[in-house]
Amino acid sequence: MIPLSVLDLVPVREGFGPAEALADAARLAQCAEKAGYKRFWVAEHHAMEGIAGGATSVVLAHIGNATSTIRIGSGGIMLPNHNPFVIAEQFGTLDALFPGRIDLGLGRAPGADMRIAQALRRDLARVSELFPQDVVELRALLTGEPDMGLRATPGYGAKVEMWLLGSSLFGAQLSAALGLPYAFASHFAPDLLDQALEVYRRTFRPSPALDKPHAMVAMNVIAADSDEEAALLCTSMDQSFVGLRSGNPGKLKPPVPGYRQTLPPTALAMLEHMRQVSAIGSAATVADAIARIADRTRADEIIVSGSTFDPAARQRSLELTMKALA
Repeated sequence: MIPLSVLDLVPVREGFGPAEALADAARLAQCAEKAGYKRFWVAEHHAMEGIAGGATSVVLAHIGNATSTIRIGSGGIMLPNHNPFVIAEQFGTLDALFPGRIDLGLGRAPGADMRIAQALRRDLARVSELFPQDVVELRALLTGEPDMGLRATPGYGAKVEMWLLGSSLFGAQLSAALGLPYAFASHFAPDLLDQALEVYRRTFRPSPALDKPHAMVAMNVIAADSDEEAALLCTSMDQSFVGLRSGNPGKLKPPVPGYRQTLPPTALAMLEHMRQVSAIGSAATVADAIARIADRTRADEIIVSGSTFDPAARQRSLELTMKALA
């Protein structure tokens, strides 16, 4: 069976606030740990009313305290927003708190607009260009290779598993050049999935961290007792994505029966295109869809994303998915 992991956006539901979202995330991580998932990752987003994971390192400490064995990490830290030394200290601290459990997934996109960049005191045009250099510097701060002449404490010597994330060929090429595991964001950007994995595997150079390519593929996964129930649950996620793409993001909304039938053709086509790498349905439907993606991509791991308005439905989805694949 292919290893499964969980990506959580820490969604803030309509009628609730960040406190409830963080409590929901901890319970979801506990559910994932009990069900046998390998990793629980949190993504960095800023100034979005419907997402409470902006202070990613702090959220991971919360998740770590609620769990005991599952690996926890970032999916990802958007490195252009940060100084590599600060991230080395933060994830070195997490490793000291939860040894042997910390993943550091790094992304090149800022996960924010220019107003947020100004608030973060970052020149995104410049730091995005410096992303490869910052990744190498961050790895050196954690491993001591090469010696930076300055040691992050905590950070130096931390057993943090570093990943690169991407939705284009750039991340695939950089991951391969540095000999790092690679995760592709096909849950929202499916177009270059196969090409990126081919480039990553073909150009991979072994490193002290990894002797052969290791690729993770992200999928939207919502499992329920029937295809119809799963489709209804999925309308909360559909509404969020339509709102985001139309410039009107907000909190996670309750499901709406027949929601897709109310959309104009352009919005429906956008949703269908974006959801190409998805598994929405009964346990059998989900197991079949995941197996087809695993066969197609030869992925080493699958990470499942997908929000439901009812937190219990997301927990149920994780349980059904794991049981179906097992």
